[in-house]
Amino acid sequence: MLFNSAEYFVFLPVVLGIYWVSKHRVQNALLLVASYVFYGWWDWRFLALIALSTVTDYVVARRLHRTERESRRKALLLTSIAVNLGILGFFKYFDFFVEGFSGILQVFGFKPSLPTLSILLPVGISFYTFQSISYTFDVYRRRIPPERNLVTFAVYVAFFPQLVAGPIERANQLLPQIQARRNPPDGSQWVSALSLILLGLFKKIVIADGLAGLVQARFADPSAHGALSLLIGVYAFSLQIYGDFSGYSSIARGTARLFGIELIRNFEQPYLSTNISQFWRTWHISLSTWLHDYLYIPMGGNRGGRWQTYRNIMLTMLLGGLWHGASWGFVVWGGIHGVALVAHRAFGVYEPRRRPRSPKLVDVWKMALTFNLVALAWIFFRADSLSHAGEYLAGFSRIGSLASAGDVTLGAAVTLVAGFLLVVIAIDWVDRNRSRLRPLERWGAVPIGAATGIMVAALLVWSGGTPVPFIYFQF
Repeated sequence: MLFNSAEYFVFLPVVLGIYWVSKHRVQNALLLVASYVFYGWWDWRFLALIALSTVTDYVVARRLHRTERESRRKALLLTSIAVNLGILGFFKYFDFFVEGFSGILQVFGFKPSLPTLSILLPVGISFYTFQSISYTFDVYRRRIPPERNLVTFAVYVAFFPQLVAGPIERANQLLPQIQARRNPPDGSQWVSALSLILLGLFKKIVIADGLAGLVQARFADPSAHGALSLLIGVYAFSLQIYGDFSGYSSIARGTARLFGIELIRNFEQPYLSTNISQFWRTWHISLSTWLHDYLYIPMGGNRGGRWQTYRNIMLTMLLGGLWHGASWGFVVWGGIHGVALVAHRAFGVYEPRRRPRSPKLVDVWKMALTFNLVALAWIFFRADSLSHAGEYLAGFSRIGSLASAGDVTLGAAVTLVAGFLLVVIAIDWVDRNRSRLRPLERWGAVPIGAATGIMVAALLVWSGGTPVPFIYFQF
């Protein structure tokens, strides 16, 4: 298994202590060793997959740079895509496609007996695969030169703070930082880095893990709950996945900052979005921009007319859903968002890709509408299967039932979810109003002390429960 929290926060200061007394070349070598130890702690055998992707794209990129003949360059690019997606497809989708093909044959009266492998999915494989592919694409497009140093490139692929759940970094943003000499953080950088880690732990342990039991009770047995109880479960999961994933991203950014490296911001208050397009510009930003730049645009983007644009949006979101896992539920979830994006493009006011403006009270109804659309779509994401999602949705017809399945009373569930929702809104509202990229930035000593004290106290209260793995580790 990966490090638990206690092991990670022993591992981190040991690596930092050696790192900041070492020279630059040794620092990169240390980062590579630390990253491979971090990943290999879970299962050392899967280090070979990272190494294979790394060596493949390193060699392909070097040859792309030296080759002028376009047919040869396309063949090299396809080699990178085939190796990376071949590994990803085998480990993540082999059984899914075999079962789907078997189902099609059964429709036509055949009774196939096709092999399934029940392969263990390497943690984080979707993240580092997409990161490595984007590098090769950018070298192919001559947007960046190839990296000459294999160790430097290997650190780019396997940098441990963001290795298993992103953000999916771009080579033009991360590689120059690995190439350059780095200075130890000053006082304000230490404060901001540790504040990011603290905020991430608060979101994960207090908000996400605090709601995990409530969510599990409702999704495990939807038939035991009435409509209101199930609706609370949907809102609870919406907050759980946000706290879980944005919490991980904050910890990753804070940890990287301790090493003198800045990672991109992966969330910008997505639940304050006033429409679905804005949501996808602020939720899992590294994936949404990756899909836009390396899938939507190569398919034609919006250059081929209205219907081609709608087709490209739908295909991008369906494949984006499938990226999350080998399940029809993810495909349907992606399809729902695709339909919503197409509808917004067709009937809404098109907005260029830019940073969201500060929220206003007049926008509350738009935020509520967008949040509820996103929340209901999460049912297909969270449910174990399409039939399970259907069972959950059917439960909304039991309007008169207030069953709670004995986990907590309905009143306690409402109070818990409403309380955490207010906390999330408060954090995000302040963040967007101040347009801050660092938590607690420009606050006075008293507000910083109060916020830090509250988060530390909450962590002490909530940290005694059963550890819940990060949701996005499975992707």
